[in-house]
Amino acid sequence: MFSAVLAGPRVTVHLIRRLFASVLEAAETVPRIATALDEVRATLRHLERLLSYVAEELPELTDQLDRIRARVDDLQDRDKSDPARDGGAGAIKHSW
Repeated sequence: MFSAVLAGPRVTVHLIRRLFASVLEAAETVPRIATALDEVRATLRHLERLLSYVAEELPELTDQLDRIRARVDDLQDRDKSDPARDGGAGAIKHSW
């Protein structure tokens, strides 16, 4: 009979102990979570800087590509209009 009377407080103490252990475990993970969040923020700042750099350089890259394309088109037009390059004696063949 005496053990039945103490069963309630024993279960309560056991539950409180488990709750306290869980709270401590959760409290120990808070610094790790904060560190991970700081790393994520730093990564996001770095990505933002990289994206800004790319956004600034894209117009220049497109201009360079347009100039290269114009030069290639000009070379192709000259190649088509020059009859000496069509396979005559001493003609230069391109293998692009």
